[in-house]
Amino acid sequence: MVKISIISDNNELKDDLANQLSRFVSGAEIVTDSPDVIVYDGKMLSAQSVRADYASVPIIYLVDDGDDIGDELNICLKKPLRLMRLFDVVRSANNKLDGSEAGCLTFNDYRLYPNKREIIDLISGNVFKLTEKEVGIIKYLYRKAPEFVSKNDLQINVWQYNEDVTTHTIETHIYRLRQKVEQDNGRRLIITDKGGYKLKTDKDA
Repeated sequence: MVKISIISDNNELKDDLANQLSRFVSGAEIVTDSPDVIVYDGKMLSAQSVRADYASVPIIYLVDDGDDIGDELNICLKKPLRLMRLFDVVRSANNKLDGSEAGCLTFNDYRLYPNKREIIDLISGNVFKLTEKEVGIIKYLYRKAPEFVSKNDLQINVWQYNEDVTTHTIETHIYRLRQKVEQDNGRRLIITDKGGYKLKTDKDA
């Protein structure tokens, strides 16, 4: 599955791209948060803030001038779009991210590979397989670090405000994630305080 976020001021274009990507890219899910790939149609100056929020996510920029160029994280596609070209680039960006250094998140001697759903203990070398929700939790906490994140924030941004998800469900997921990753090394992965959560960083005691 590839989670795609489409950012555009042109709602008609945005809706059309969402429909086409959902239909023709296998496993595609259009999301508003925690994406694997971003399709961006807007002012390039504003794109800087998007890149700041999603430092390790491939962004496909739809541009009026220039050539089709890019690297693993920054790809420019000239308009008018050839949809098959866009589909291929989305698939390629997602595949290249899998396992690449650019596509990982590193913190407190852990390294997360979101597309592989794996987290590595860099000290012991142990590799832990994660569920999709466990990856979503870590990615969201990483984005919000060093802030604490409430259960309500996790419900909205990881579970997309699913009414069936209770605070107990979130607590259980956090507990199981910590048990899975922390069990052999004694190091904290997630810190809990006053009902909120954050990733432990090197600056935390």
